[in-house]
Amino acid sequence: MAMSRDEVFSKVKDVLVDALGVDDNEVTEQATLTGDLGAESIDYLDIVFRLEKTFNIKIPRGELFPEDLLNNPEYVEGGKMTPKGLAQLKENMPHADFAEFEADPDVNRVSDLFTVKTIVTYIQRKLAAA
Repeated sequence: MAMSRDEVFSKVKDVLVDALGVDDNEVTEQATLTGDLGAESIDYLDIVFRLEKTFNIKIPRGELFPEDLLNNPEYVEGGKMTPKGLAQLKENMPHADFAEFEADPDVNRVSDLFTVKTIVTYIQRKLAAA
């Protein structure tokens, strides 16, 4: 039987509380991993590992948290994502909400796309595809 969104959220919340040492009430769907929960780049690897273990899935490198897009001059110009870069980011992250980011595609705001909701949506899609 498929897990409900609430069940997936609850397990993701547990993973983030354990991985980041944050309080339960800090982990809301809107919370960003870096800005709100204090995750650093090394934490992302730990989170992926814990999610794989918790949900018994395989998360290929770069699938949940895309890598190397910000270092590509085709995708970034003048500190902003180019239209081509934004299109590539959307293709790589169909599980993310780009509504606010599109209005101001500043590369310093890319980490705002990594929210708890983004992870929950990703896990739901991954489980549905299994």
